[in-house]
This record gives sequence, C-alpha cells and structure tokens, in this order.
Amino acid sequence: MTIDRVKVEEIDTKGRLRPVSEAGVAALMASIDETGVMKDAIHVRQKKNGTLALIAGGHRLEAAKRLGWAEIEAKVWTDVTDDWSRLMEIDDNIAGAELNPLDTALFLAERKRVYEKLHPEAKRGVAGAAARWDATDTMSVASFADATAEKFGLSQRHIFRLIAAGTRLDARDVALLRKAPRPITLKDLAEIAKISQPTDRYEVVEALAEGRAKSAAEARRAIAASEGSAAPVEDPVEAGLKALKTAWSRAPKEARRRFCRDHGDEISALLFEGSPE
Repeated sequence: MTIDRVKVEEIDTKGRLRPVSEAGVAALMASIDETGVMKDAIHVRQKKNGTLALIAGGHRLEAAKRLGWAEIEAKVWTDVTDDWSRLMEIDDNIAGAELNPLDTALFLAERKRVYEKLHPEAKRGVAGAAARWDATDTMSVASFADATAEKFGLSQRHIFRLIAAGTRLDARDVALLRKAPRPITLKDLAEIAKISQPTDRYEVVEALAEGRAKSAAEARRAIAASEGSAAPVEDPVEAGLKALKTAWSRAPKEARRRFCRDHGDEISALLFEGSPE
C-alpha cells in the first residue's frame, strides 16, 4: 500500500454495494468548507491493467467531485484480490457508516458470502467453527451479528434472519425497496426472509415500493386475501420453531443442558449458515 494523490476522474466506482447518500455527501462538503481539509484518504485498488477501482470512501470521492477537485489523496493497494477489496469495502461501511436495515442486510449477506469463500471451513461448520471465526477475522459475521443485535435491540436470531433476507434479495428487489416511500424496517426484512417463493417475494417487494402496503406483513396478508385466503398459510419454519420452543420450555434444565452438549456443533453450524431455519 502506498499513499498518493490520484486523479478523481480516473477512479472507477462501478459495482458498489450501496449508493452514496445526499445527506452524507452534504455533511462532508460542509466539513471540508469549514476546516479546509478532507480528514481521511480514500482507498483504491490498482489493477494489473493500471486502472484504479474504488475500495472505500464513496462519499469522500463524491464530495471531491462536487467540489471540483482534480485530485484526491488515496491509499493505493496493489496485488490484492476482488474478495479482499470487497471485504474492505464492507468493513469500512460497517465501522464508519450508519447503515439502514436494508443496507445492513445486504452487507451482512455479502460479507458472509465472501468470508465463506475465503474460509470454507467456516461454511462446513466443523467442530470449533465459532472459535475459528473469531480467531481468523475480528469482524466476522458472528461478532457483527452480536453488535448489530445490541444496536437495534434484537436477538441474534433476528440478525441471522437479516442475513437470510439479504441473501434472497436480488438486484431488482433492492432497487425497488430503495424507492419505497416508507423506510424498510428490520421487521419488513425478517418477514421477507420467510418467503421461499421468488414470485411471492416480488409481489411483497412491489407492494412496499409502490406504497400499497405499510409493511411486508401487511403486503403478505393483502396478497393472501386476494387469492381467497384470510391469512397467509403458516410458514412451516415458523410452525417448527413454535414446536421446538414448546418442547424446550417443558424440558427439565438437565435435559436442556444435555441437548446443548450433544448438538452444540450442529447448532453452531446452523447459525453460521445464516439460515432462518
């Protein structure tokens, strides 16, 4: 890595996980106007053909463009992979940005995908997988799930449902949800994560994007009613979860302890898969 000044117009910004926000760019421009400097350098990757691709600092780069800067200070990385660059982009946003629930789901899902590609042993869920995640990556999905759960006042189970929702959403879904007149909430994403059929998911997403429903749950009820059903058919995952909760609450403490001991590795593997099941 070297620190250099690079031409703003030569930096490629295609393929970013989220667009810059007007509020974020405006805040940066106001700060620069007051202090006369941009506090942090952006990060770019110099590819083998010499082109520069933005890794981190989308809002800083956009502010520089609007201020008419010809050059910007950058940390230039060489000999790094696409996956490494993507992880840096994700972690930069996780550490420094106030992500909304939709972006949180997308970043979590993408980080899980890249991490498992780099660390296939985590995906296999072998014994001790949880310990290796924390040992090999200080910003693993597991630790971020804990932090995110605390931030939003939700259980880790809800956070893994967000991962599931982020995994299922395609580019069309994301583009529509960003246009929704009401902010997409954590509850909306958790509801979307329950939908297994793509066509059903598209209908719910379109209802939210067009303002025909105030929530994903309301959209599902309306769709079910239009198909002649008073309410959505109970999700088999939810039915199974209720049965498990009932059995757990009725079991003696020693039985629960033995169950955790006997099935601990399996439970850990399921959590790290981010499955809502």
